[in-house]
Amino acid sequence: MGMDSKDKAEFYDRLKAELQKSANWPSDYLYKFIVPSDPDKIGRIQSVFDNTGAVIESKQSRKGKYTSLSVTVNLPDPDAVIAYYREVGKIPGVISL
Repeated sequence: MGMDSKDKAEFYDRLKAELQKSANWPSDYLYKFIVPSDPDKIGRIQSVFDNTGAVIESKQSRKGKYTSLSVTVNLPDPDAVIAYYREVGKIPGVISL
């Protein structure tokens, strides 16, 4: 089920407030994404984090239909966290956890 843009804006505002309270910045942040096991989509997510020093781990679901990606990356501030969520959110079929 997708979020409309109002829901997304509220989600990002809430997330930013939480991040500002919970971490000293710069900080490592862990993203988790579920994506259909399509090399193109996985490659697009990986390319979003090119040249960031991110550590990306991927694991296929038991039936191989989906791949979960864990991306750990050191970011300067909550705005950067949200910018990457927005960027990955443009890729169809990706679920952000």
